[in-house]
Amino acid sequence: MLEHHDLVHEFPEHRQRIHDLKLADHHFARLFTEYHDLTKEVERIEAGAEAASDDRLTDLRKHRLHLKDELYAILVKAA
Repeated sequence: MLEHHDLVHEFPEHRQRIHDLKLADHHFARLFTEYHDLTKEVERIEAGAEAASDDRLTDLRKHRLHLKDELYAILVKAA
């Protein structure tokens, strides 16, 4: 079973703040969209629906983690 990594699942306690920032902060909204798209790509690869090398999957996961860290920092700062 694949684990979901969308931002609301990652930070359920920030659900409302995520929603508010997506509407009010263009930088956050852009990063959120990039994170969401990247997560979908990783999930397709993990499910076997899309082929990728192990190195490619590792790079995508690292980039996703970087984005998550950046998004979390914005969430915390907005609190």
